[in-house]
Amino acid sequence: MHSNDSTIRLYKIDKLISVEGFMSHKYDFTVPTLGKPNISSPIALSNVRGDLIANYVSDDEGVLNKIRIFNAADSVVAEGNQLELAGPREKIFFNPAHVHAAIVTCGGLCPGLNNVIRAIVRCLWYSYDVRRITGIQNGYRGFLSDDNFPTVEMTPSLVDDIQMKGGTILGSSRGGGDRVEEIADALERMNVNILFTIGGDGTQRGAYDIAEELERRKLKIAVVGIPKTIDNDLNFIQRSFGFETAVAEAVEAVRGAHIEAHDAINGIGLVKVMGRDSGFIAAHTALAMSDVNFCLIPENPFDLEGENGFLTHLRERILKRNHAVILVAEGAGQKLAEEAKGTDKSGNKKLSDVGILLKEKIADFFTNEGIEVNIKYIDPSYIIRSAPANPNDSIYCSRLGAHAVHAAMAGKTKILIGLVNNTFVHLPIKIAVTSRKYVDQEGSLWRDVLENTRQPVQMSN
Repeated sequence: MHSNDSTIRLYKIDKLISVEGFMSHKYDFTVPTLGKPNISSPIALSNVRGDLIANYVSDDEGVLNKIRIFNAADSVVAEGNQLELAGPREKIFFNPAHVHAAIVTCGGLCPGLNNVIRAIVRCLWYSYDVRRITGIQNGYRGFLSDDNFPTVEMTPSLVDDIQMKGGTILGSSRGGGDRVEEIADALERMNVNILFTIGGDGTQRGAYDIAEELERRKLKIAVVGIPKTIDNDLNFIQRSFGFETAVAEAVEAVRGAHIEAHDAINGIGLVKVMGRDSGFIAAHTALAMSDVNFCLIPENPFDLEGENGFLTHLRERILKRNHAVILVAEGAGQKLAEEAKGTDKSGNKKLSDVGILLKEKIADFFTNEGIEVNIKYIDPSYIIRSAPANPNDSIYCSRLGAHAVHAAMAGKTKILIGLVNNTFVHLPIKIAVTSRKYVDQEGSLWRDVLENTRQPVQMSN
């Protein structure tokens, strides 16, 4: 490979590299399997390059989770560990005629859920001739006898146009994933061979525990996850499905807030978007809609009062430009509010409503300052969650669902399908759920947000 007539050398590394004080981490991305695949795939592909026929994917093919470039004699140094490529294998583990697959959607709603369901059903049916596909209603609770929800027989005709709708035709709920033995009992009774779990980190932790229990019972059941987190905060994965749609919907809310603010006397448009621990939706929306003047995210704490507090900077903006747009992620500014009590059924800590808090604090502040303001507060959270996927997300969901089927039919288990360095890969659940992804305060994304909003780097005293 050449660049500017200079040969780029790619060094293989299987050890830690320290550059400018940075020490990389060593991860074991080995993909668990149920056994050796010995059955020829019904998908007719090729192993020959250049014959203009799509190729099978080999377990030996991979992509590095990180690639960094250093100035070292014009060399490219690859830093990271290899992840296994996703895609159809020449040999599969399960006999398609014997497969009974189950699909479950868990947690909060997210654009693209129906798209993923549709892709899984169609790939199983048309690519592998699997005819027993069962939909589990209302999340993990659908496995439990307490609620007694009926299952759904999944066919291509049932899912024919569901990609046009928001939400999930299977329903969703939080909780239940910790009742691992009961779920394993249900899978065993149903003679399920493959379980597809569509959900966030809590769902996938449950999926991993279920897979561990199945392994203890020596049951050959593949568990493959499709990661769903609208906040885009799942570690290692480049982009979660639904995220682009969420940003597109949030942009419309910000556009409305800007018009309301601009056309009023000292107008203030305040928009709250999702982002419990990570402010990716807010950050990307601020870049997509550069009318945002203040972007407040959980990773960047701020003070309300004081010389360098948020309210002081907001007053300067109002006196100078007579309007302002504020975009806040739901998890921002939690230290400023009275601590919410308890957790939800997924185990997430309940948050105080930072949007209402800011609206009240802003109103009180400007009243005390003797400055007239007109505040319009917009919370589009549930509108965003329930929206149908946009074209980019729809494409992404289709490919995620198909890759999940290919992985499961090949006997892969305890994995997620994700996008890393623009490549679909198999990512072990155990590694993916160990930590969250956050907006890097020293990285290019947040730097670009600050350049767009022109807000202070820090708003704390």
